[in-house]
Amino acid sequence: MSSTTISPQNVPKAALDPNPAAAGVRIPEDNELIRTAAKVTRDLNAARPAIYWTDFLASVAIGYGSLLGAIISQSTGLAVFFGLVAILALYRAGSFIHELTHIRRNALPGFHFAWNALFGVPMLIPSFMYEGIHSIHHRTKKYGTAEDPEYLPLALMKPWSVPLFVIVAALAPVALLFRYAILSPLSAVIPPLRRIVVERYSGLIINPDFRRKAPEGDLKRRWLACEIGASIWAIALLTMVATNIIPMGAFLIFLAVMSGSVVLNQIRTLVAHLWENDGHEMSVTAQYLDSVNVPPPATLPALWAPVGLRYHALHHLLPGIPYHSLGEAHRRLAAELPKTSNFYRADHDSLWTLITGLVRGSAGRN
Repeated sequence: MSSTTISPQNVPKAALDPNPAAAGVRIPEDNELIRTAAKVTRDLNAARPAIYWTDFLASVAIGYGSLLGAIISQSTGLAVFFGLVAILALYRAGSFIHELTHIRRNALPGFHFAWNALFGVPMLIPSFMYEGIHSIHHRTKKYGTAEDPEYLPLALMKPWSVPLFVIVAALAPVALLFRYAILSPLSAVIPPLRRIVVERYSGLIINPDFRRKAPEGDLKRRWLACEIGASIWAIALLTMVATNIIPMGAFLIFLAVMSGSVVLNQIRTLVAHLWENDGHEMSVTAQYLDSVNVPPPATLPALWAPVGLRYHALHHLLPGIPYHSLGEAHRRLAAELPKTSNFYRADHDSLWTLITGLVRGSAGRN
């Protein structure tokens, strides 16, 4: 059952407020929701390797094949078509970085290595930039606070912050090339620079005040291996472009496709939450209500919120469920819970509705 089936006459007045936390109301735990969610989804926590491998490898093959098609096409129309397909497919392949941080490594043997080898390093977004970062976003006492690397109260900021949030993402390919081709080798021999690189330029974050701690243990080893690989690739790529081994036109198409995928992800991030928290600690229920589901019958979320990201609120409630089971989890909860449940308040209709709501809310508060 989607939110569109809920009649306002059947819902308590307080439940019509999309997020009371925005008005400073501290939302208590909805124990019925939490207990029911755990009970009806208990059998959905196992990752299915065949789905992960097939989905990821198909996305990579289509993405790189389409990128090649865009580069060699003689027709502008075909080049644009292949470029758009490449953006969508590589965006989907890249979205598996989110799964890497939640699924145990022994549940998908070899998948972490394959993702980095086939996507993370070539696209200059190795998994260490998300591992150890995203887990903080899921900590109950960190979510939405100044210590959350993935939270920015956009709804409470100036209206121009919303378009700027997306526009800046278009520059990511250039920034990543600079990060790995220049900063990585320099920071290897300049310790003070290394500290800055680790703290500020080694994570996929949106909170500009967040400072990352130096890695330890197994993460440190994997970080070093991926960073060396990404640095060698970035230097080699720029060298091949400078010596015309790779034509400038092909390089610019690669950058455009990479930029398009990052911008699409940034737009998805823009509507992953309502961004209305003012920095205080929130209950699990409040975090759920500050997050977003865009369930069926909407179809476009399969493109702009792939790999289960259309169920982002449900993911915050049940972070251990693999992406391929989130749809079933949502259906079970919809069948189990009454229409007055908080469960439905995280459901939204479309990308456009969420963006316009965010912009209007920001404008109304400033």
